[in-house]
Amino acid sequence: MVCPRCIRVIKDELENIGLPVKRVELGEVEIDDNLTPDMYEELKYALESNGFELLEDKKRKTVEKIKVAVIDLLYNIEEKNDVHQRTLSAYLSEKLGMDYKYLSTLFSSVENLTIEKYVILQKIERVKELLKYEELTLSEIAYRLNYSSTQHLSNQFKQITGLSPTQFKKMVGNQRKPIDKLT
Repeated sequence: MVCPRCIRVIKDELENIGLPVKRVELGEVEIDDNLTPDMYEELKYALESNGFELLEDKKRKTVEKIKVAVIDLLYNIEEKNDVHQRTLSAYLSEKLGMDYKYLSTLFSSVENLTIEKYVILQKIERVKELLKYEELTLSEIAYRLNYSSTQHLSNQFKQITGLSPTQFKKMVGNQRKPIDKLT
């Protein structure tokens, strides 16, 4: 689960099942009680019926944590003052407490996509969102998302979407993909 709407759906489903929810955050749920086998199956069914999955594999959990960390970074970058001075690899290593080489290899093997490509896809979706709201200039968006220049952002945007940012802004509807459907 990678967005506020997802968190709300999960919380509602857990409460409907009668599970005592302690905490629901991006990618993680904490409940008060131990699950009985029946409760576990009910939880699994509720998640699957809403398009989510219960991650039981340690590797998948780590990959999900990487995704959540990237999304958190892109949506809260203004609050993370030191991000512009650090590399993505340093940020993820610190955030997850694991070596970046391991994280990178694991992510690629599970997702068939590099972390760097995933970040680019997420950044482009964030750019689309910011362009749609028309509150920031392209230059401000480039700075906010740590692009080296507006030209770099524009080139990457066109490479991924086939459109320039200006063309995208003129489009009716500004088609975006849900952030949890990018891989």
